[in-house]
Amino acid sequence: MAPSNAKRRKLEHVSSEDDDDDSFAGFSGSEEDSSETAQTSVTAESVGQNLAQGLGLDDGGIDEEPAENFGYSVHHEQAIFCASREKQALANGAAMTAQPKQIPVANKISCARSYESEKSKSGLFKLQVDDMLERVRPRQGKREAAAEAALHRLKQTIEQIAPRPAQSVADAERVLLKEKIVIPFPDPRPSKDVLYKLEYAKPANITVVGSHVLKVASAVRPLLQIDMVVQMPSQLLQSKDYLNYRFFYKRAYYLACVAAALSGAHGEEYSVSYSSMHDDALLPVIQVRPSISPSGVADKPAKANAWQIDIALSTADDVFSAEKLGMSKNCVRNNDEQTKAQDSATPLYNSSLRTCMLMKPYLVLQHKAASSCAAYRDACLMGGLWLDSRRLGSSISRGGFGNFEWGIVVALLLRGGGPNGKALLGPGYSSYQLFKATLQLLALQDLRKKPLVVGEAKLTLESSGSPVIWDAERSHNILYKMADWSYQALQSTAKRTLEALGDQRFDAFDSTFTTSVSSRLLDYDCLIELDHATLAKSATADRETSSPLLNDLYAMLRRGLGDRVEEADLHVPPTPDWSIGVARPMQSTGAVTVGLRVNQEHAHRLVDHGPSADNKTEAAAFRAFWGDKAELRRFKDGSILESLVWATEEAGQSVIEQICRHLLQKHFGAKVEGSVRFFDDDCSRLMRKANGNANFQPLMEAYKQLETDIRGLDALPLSIRQIMSADAQLRFSSIEAPSSTHGIKQSIPAAVNLQFEGSSRWPDDLVAVQRTKLAFLLKLSELMNDNVEEVKSRMGLENHGEDVLNQGFLDVTYNNGAAFRLRIHHEREQGMLERQMKLKDLDPKTKQISAIALASYKRDFVKGPAHTQAIAQLATRFPVFSGTVRLIKKWFASHLLSNHIPDDIIELFVARSFIQPYPWSVPSSMQTGFLRTLAWLAKWDWREEPLVVDMSGSGELKDVDYQAIRTRFEAWRKLDPALNRLVLFAASHVDHDGTTWTDGQPSKVVAGRMTALANAAMQAVEAHSIDLNPASLFVSPLEDYDFVLHLSPVAFRSRKKSSKGPVFKNLEVQTQADTSLVGFQPAQDFLAELQNLYGAAIVFFSGGAERKVIAGLWSPLTAPRAWKVNLQYATLPMKTDAEVLAEIDKQSILKEIARLGGNVVESVQINR
Repeated sequence: MAPSNAKRRKLEHVSSEDDDDDSFAGFSGSEEDSSETAQTSVTAESVGQNLAQGLGLDDGGIDEEPAENFGYSVHHEQAIFCASREKQALANGAAMTAQPKQIPVANKISCARSYESEKSKSGLFKLQVDDMLERVRPRQGKREAAAEAALHRLKQTIEQIAPRPAQSVADAERVLLKEKIVIPFPDPRPSKDVLYKLEYAKPANITVVGSHVLKVASAVRPLLQIDMVVQMPSQLLQSKDYLNYRFFYKRAYYLACVAAALSGAHGEEYSVSYSSMHDDALLPVIQVRPSISPSGVADKPAKANAWQIDIALSTADDVFSAEKLGMSKNCVRNNDEQTKAQDSATPLYNSSLRTCMLMKPYLVLQHKAASSCAAYRDACLMGGLWLDSRRLGSSISRGGFGNFEWGIVVALLLRGGGPNGKALLGPGYSSYQLFKATLQLLALQDLRKKPLVVGEAKLTLESSGSPVIWDAERSHNILYKMADWSYQALQSTAKRTLEALGDQRFDAFDSTFTTSVSSRLLDYDCLIELDHATLAKSATADRETSSPLLNDLYAMLRRGLGDRVEEADLHVPPTPDWSIGVARPMQSTGAVTVGLRVNQEHAHRLVDHGPSADNKTEAAAFRAFWGDKAELRRFKDGSILESLVWATEEAGQSVIEQICRHLLQKHFGAKVEGSVRFFDDDCSRLMRKANGNANFQPLMEAYKQLETDIRGLDALPLSIRQIMSADAQLRFSSIEAPSSTHGIKQSIPAAVNLQFEGSSRWPDDLVAVQRTKLAFLLKLSELMNDNVEEVKSRMGLENHGEDVLNQGFLDVTYNNGAAFRLRIHHEREQGMLERQMKLKDLDPKTKQISAIALASYKRDFVKGPAHTQAIAQLATRFPVFSGTVRLIKKWFASHLLSNHIPDDIIELFVARSFIQPYPWSVPSSMQTGFLRTLAWLAKWDWREEPLVVDMSGSGELKDVDYQAIRTRFEAWRKLDPALNRLVLFAASHVDHDGTTWTDGQPSKVVAGRMTALANAAMQAVEAHSIDLNPASLFVSPLEDYDFVLHLSPVAFRSRKKSSKGPVFKNLEVQTQADTSLVGFQPAQDFLAELQNLYGAAIVFFSGGAERKVIAGLWSPLTAPRAWKVNLQYATLPMKTDAEVLAEIDKQSILKEIARLGGNVVESVQINR
C-alpha cells in the first residue's frame, strides 16, 4: 500500500548543507514545511538564497512545452490511462473522504462551496486520480541525473565568460560573426547609427526555475525540459531602455554572447540553438540538447537523452517602472512629435518585457503557494495533464495558457481575487477542489468583459476585449498571450470538462485526463487552411506583430459567418528553432488553420438580410464589407433590405465555404483566396440524400396515413389499442433514405406492430395464439383492400416449423410506394412463455425454443418499438444525428460487418456520442459525429465496460437502474468469462437487460475486428488530418478473408425487372406497382441460406448493397481432426503415420456454394 502524501513527501525529501552547496537541490526544507505547516512565511530574500541551487522545469521563464517531436504521446496517454483500470474493483461504492487541513473561509468562490462535503463525485474517480498522481509525480531517474550534470557544466561555463567592452551595434555584430554567432535581434532590427552601446558583463544571478524545483512537472512527459535563467546585471541597462526595443536589443546581444561561450565549450557535447520563448519573437532563448551520435536515432532519443535545457535572460524586477509598462501604455514611439499622440498601446510588447522582470518573483509566489497549501502541487499536476491532453500550452501557437499560467492562477487565487480582497480558494482545499474551482473560474467568468484583479490595483482596468487576470502586486496580465479565439477555446473546453465532471453517470476520468483532444478533424466541423506567408504579404498596415493580422482575419470571419458559426478558433504554426550561426527565420511559415464549430440551424441558410435601405450609414458599411455580393431586394412583407444570396450546396461548395472565399478574396486578395483549402463535412458527401430528416418525411406521413386508415376500419373484431413503429426507416436511421425524386421507393417494408384491446376470448395456448393472430391479419387484409383506396395488402408467413414464434405478417403497400409490414403484438405471450419455461417436465428442445421465442418477443414487440421511439426523438433533437447514424452504418456495411452488428447497437454507439460527447461538445456535423463515434469504438474496452446510454434527455435512467445494469453486466462476465455467448453488453433507458440485441452476436472475432478497423481509421485521421480522403475510411482489403463471393447485380435487383429496364412507360409503372417485389432481397436470402447450411464451418461477412460481396473465414473448428462420420461439413480423409484424419473439403464446399448461388454469384475469389 502506498504511503500517505505526508509520509511520501518526507521519504522523498533530501536536504543538507552539502547538497545545497554541491548540487542543484530543491528548496531546503520546502517539502517538510509543506507537510507540517499549513501557513509558512517565505520572503523573497530567503527563497533567493536557494534559487541559485534549485533546478526546475517551469513555464515561468522558458517554454515548458515539449518540442514538436515530443508532443503529447501515446505512451503518455497509456501511462495515465492505466489508473482508470487497476482500481475499479476497489472503487465500486467507495466514498470520498475529506481531510482538509483547514476549513475554507466563508467568502470563497460560491462554486467551490459544494466541495466542502466531498472531495470528488465518486470513490472510483478519487482512486483513479490518486493512482494517476502516483504515476505522474516527478521522480529522479537517468534523464534527470543527466540533465542535472549538464546544468552544472553550463552554469560553470556561463560564470566564466569574460566581459565584453561596450561597443556599437555594428561592431558587436561584426565581432560575433567572426565567431560564427548571429545576434537574434527582434524585428525591426536596430539601426546602425544608434547612440547606445552593447555590452556583456558577468551575470547578476544564475538560477533554475520552475515546475521541476516545485515538483509539479509530470514524470510521464516524453521530454524533460529545464529552464535556466541568467539575470542580466542592472548596470548594463539605462532608464529609457524600455522604449523602442532597446532592452530587447541588449538582451539579444547578451544572449548571443552566452551562446558563443556555450558553443565553444560544449559544441561537441551538446547541440546549441536559438528558440523563441512561447513563440514570442521578442524573447529568444538558448536551447541546449544532448548531441545525438551518428548511430543514434534523432527522432527517438534514448530516455536518458530525452531532456532539454532552455536558457533565458531576465533582469531585476525593479529595473523599470511597472507603471510605465502598463497595458494601456505605448513603448514603441515615433520620433515625430506630431504623430506621438496617435501612438496606440503596445500591451504585448510591455508584457513581454515584464515577463523578463518577473521570472524570480513568480517562482517565489509558487513556492509560497506550495508551502501554504499541501494540495497545490497535485492540483498543478492535474491541470497540466488536462492542458496537455487538449494541446493547450503557454506558447502563442498553443493558445497562450499552459502549465505556468495554470500554476500562477491557482497560486493567485489562494491569495486573493474574491470580494474585499479575500482569497477565492482556501489552503485546506484538496487537489480536486483546486482543480475544479479553477476550471469554474475559467469557464464561468468572462475575463474579457470582467477582468479578474488579484490584489489592490493601482489603476482602473477597463474591458479591452482581451482576457485579463491582473496580478496587481506585480502589475502583470497573466493572460497577455491569449487572443480572443484562444480564450474562447479555453473557456469552452473548461465548460465541457465541468459538464463531464458533473455527469454522475459518466466516468469523467478518461475524458478529463487521458483522452487526447488534439485531432482537429474530431474537434471542428469545418477546417480552413491558409498559407501563412501568403497571408502575411497581404498586410498593408504597419503592425506590432503578426497578431493584429490574425485579429483582422478572425474578426472578418466572425462578422461574415455570424450565427452560422458558434465558435471559431485559429491555430498558428509554432516558431521553429534555428541555428546560432544563421539569421532568424521568417515567422510567417507553415499554415494558419481556422477551425469552425457550425450551427446547423443556420449553417445552410441561402439568403441573409442586411440593414434597411433607409439606414444609409449601416447600408454603406454593409456594402463596404460585402462588396459586390450585396444587393437590394424587396421581400414579401414590403421591406427593402440589403441582402446576400448564396448558391445551393449542390453547386459543389457549402454556404460557409462560399462566404469564406468571398471575404478572403475581397479583404485579403485573390492570392490568399487561391491558397485556401477547405475540409467542410466532406464525409457527408459520401451519403446520398444526407440532409437531415427531410428524406424520411414522405414515409413518416404515409405511416400517419396508415394509422388513420387502420383506426378508421369499423369491422375489426377488436378495437386497436396502439400502433407502434419498429423499423430503422421510421426512426430516420436507415442507410438508404426511403424517398426518391418521384415519391417513396422502398425495397424493404417498414415494420409496424399492432396491438388490440385485451379480451378474454384470446386462447391460452401459444400455438393457438399464433393462429388467431393470422386470422386477425387475414381479416385486416380484407378490410384494407375493400375500404382503403390506393392500397394493396398481402399476407406472408415466417418462422416455419417454430409454432410458438410469430407466424405471419401483412404487407401493406400504397400506390405512392410506401410499404409497411404489420405484425400483431399480444401482451399475454410473454407470460405464457415464461410459465412454459418454468415447467419441470419440459424437454430441453422445447425449453430452448421457448427461450428463443421469449427473446424474440421482447426484441420485436417490447424493446424494438421503445427503441424506435427513443432514436426518433434523438433524430429530432439533434439535426445531424440521423445522418451520423446512416454514415456509421455505411461504415459497418462497407467493412462487411452489417450482418453481425445489429442496427440497434450501431444506433446506440452513435447515441452515446451525442448524449455523452465528452471531452467534445455535441456534434454539429455528420463528420464530427462519425469520427468521434469511431474514436470511441477504437478505445472502448467491451470486455470490461458495458455501454449504457440514457436517451431520454430527462434522466429516466436512475442511479439504482444504472447500478442494476452494472450488476447484470458483471454477472454475465462471471457466467461467461470466455465471451462465448455475450460479447457486447449494451443497455439503455428502454432496455435494462443489455442483451436484447447482442445475445449470441457478434462473436469475439467480429468485435475484435470492429475495434481494429476503428483504430486503423483513427490512425489515418491522425496521419493525414486535413489531407484525409474520407472515402479511404470505408475501404478494407478483401485479402483478409479466406474467400470472397462476388455477387452479380441480379442479387440487388428485383427479380422481374429486366437489366435494361422496360421499354415503355406503362410497363415501368406496372413493374413498380408489383407488390410481390416488396421485401424481395436475393442477396440477403442467399446469405441466410449459406449461414443455415455452412454456419458451423464458415463465418460469413456481408455489407449488403454497400459492398456487393460475401466474404468468408474458415472456422478454427474445421482444423484436421480424428476421423468421424456425420460431421456438419464435407470432409476428405487425410492419412498420417499414426491415424486417419478428417480434413475439410474446401474446394467442394465452395463449388456447392457457387452452384447454390447460381446467377447471384458472379465469381469466387480464393485467397487461401
